[in-house]
Amino acid sequence: MKTVPKKAKNKSKKQKKKREMANVVQELYQTCSEVFADGDHQIAGYIPPAPDIERLKSVLDRMKPEDLNLSPNMPMFRRSSTAQEASHPRITYIELHECDQFSIGIFCLPPSAVIPLHNHPNMTVFSKLLFGALRIKSYDWVDDGTSSTSKINTGEITHRQDGIRLAKVHMDSDVTSPYNASVLFPAAGGNMHCFTALTACAILDVLGPPYSESEGRHCTFFQDFPYDKFSGGAEELVPTDEEVTKKYAWLQEIEKPEDYIDGGPS
Repeated sequence: MKTVPKKAKNKSKKQKKKREMANVVQELYQTCSEVFADGDHQIAGYIPPAPDIERLKSVLDRMKPEDLNLSPNMPMFRRSSTAQEASHPRITYIELHECDQFSIGIFCLPPSAVIPLHNHPNMTVFSKLLFGALRIKSYDWVDDGTSSTSKINTGEITHRQDGIRLAKVHMDSDVTSPYNASVLFPAAGGNMHCFTALTACAILDVLGPPYSESEGRHCTFFQDFPYDKFSGGAEELVPTDEEVTKKYAWLQEIEKPEDYIDGGPS
């Protein structure tokens, strides 16, 4: 019997792994192409049909770090030795694909790295935590921002004269992989979110459609404030009900934070 050299065996294993990896990524790409292929994606706030959302979620839920050749031991997931970057770790973004209909990319976060609070205007976004532990805080607007009045039917003040708007907390918790893919929508599901890495993390993101300045999908960043931060706060919402007021916050638009990411979408 002919013996296969060890080098040949290793080469064969590597080639098989590359083929498997390519197949997984190809399946994700093909599914995204089908889910976001409908011409209605050009309509502001278009959301794919529920069966398509579940189909794409299913593909993402099956994906593992090794499918994308990722490991927490890689340099981009380590803390920097410099004092500045140690206190504000930089995030690396790996673009896998981007077209007019959708984008696929990976956010690589060292421990303590933060993706600042930001929005996804008229977009449906799928996020899959591939490995690590992550703190997620997300919000949705209390109203759609189209009304010129500062009050809605319940009597809640949703706009301040200084441009700060009222948002409701959608999620404020820690998650650890394995963790199923989450989905946010144009006006629900936590459209504005902030991620803080508790350990090294990899997040696979699918945006449909991606950010586009020319089409009005600009990434806006925010600072959040407790509901009772401002005068006329908590008592206007639910008097003396502290637990309910914790479910709301004021968001103020800020400039894009500098130097927090390498190669990120904009």
